[in-house]
Amino acid sequence: MNEDCDSLLPAPAAARSDSTAGSAVQCAAPPQAAPAGDGEELIEATGLTKRFGERLILDGVSLRVRSGETVALIGPSGGGKSTLLRCLNGLHGWEQGSVRVGPYRLESTGNVRPNGQAAQQVRRLLGMVFQDFQLFPHLTVLANICEAPRRVLGLSRQEAEERAWMLLDRVGMKERATAYPDVLSGGQKQRVAIARALAMQPRGLLCDEITSALDPELKHEVLEVVQDLRRDGMALVVVTHEMGFARRAADRVVVLADGRLIEDGPPQQVFEQPASPRTRQFLSRVLA
Repeated sequence: MNEDCDSLLPAPAAARSDSTAGSAVQCAAPPQAAPAGDGEELIEATGLTKRFGERLILDGVSLRVRSGETVALIGPSGGGKSTLLRCLNGLHGWEQGSVRVGPYRLESTGNVRPNGQAAQQVRRLLGMVFQDFQLFPHLTVLANICEAPRRVLGLSRQEAEERAWMLLDRVGMKERATAYPDVLSGGQKQRVAIARALAMQPRGLLCDEITSALDPELKHEVLEVVQDLRRDGMALVVVTHEMGFARRAADRVVVLADGRLIEDGPPQQVFEQPASPRTRQFLSRVLA
């Protein structure tokens, strides 16, 4: 099974311990910590450094996202945007730095994927929506959405299906509940993927170039769903090449290039008066 899909499933009983002895990762979560309220800081990444072999992907990146905030993450391809998202919810390890989501902190001194209770809780607080959908091909649309709530949250079949029907209605996919992913369009698959992430009732969503494989009409369908979530006050970090969406829908625009965060500010400021020459160069090319 794909590693990203596998992250939706519960760890084996032997792995459900806070202990990470023998691992380079230390995960600690305060017991019964109170969740942050609206407008409080939900995500804090500090000094993340990540390599793939000899290649430096993230070079001391720090980022903070508040509850209810929409952050558009833009920049040239290969700049580290997707890698940063995967670090934020523990799908990648890193060499230096730390990630905190709500009360849960992940720390790594090696290139090891975080495990333990804190990592599981982080992945419940931050849903992930992938560019290539990552739907289970052998399950119907309804079953795709019910799988994690039943296996991870322990919901009954009835409870999980009630939640799934509500979410399918919300993303406009109720009539395709019994269909399998291979008969859906790209836009339909992405809306199902969003519903599946929402079924875990996260406090934030990480969206990784979720419209890059879609034609313009289908992009509009998916971005409408994302904007609806924004109006609901969910924290969103959206990696996107859709500059119009970033300008219109984001509270902040963050520019990541060559592994470094080079610009961070309101959309109007970043698009009209960028401080970094590298940002000006990037925007001149994508907006030409």
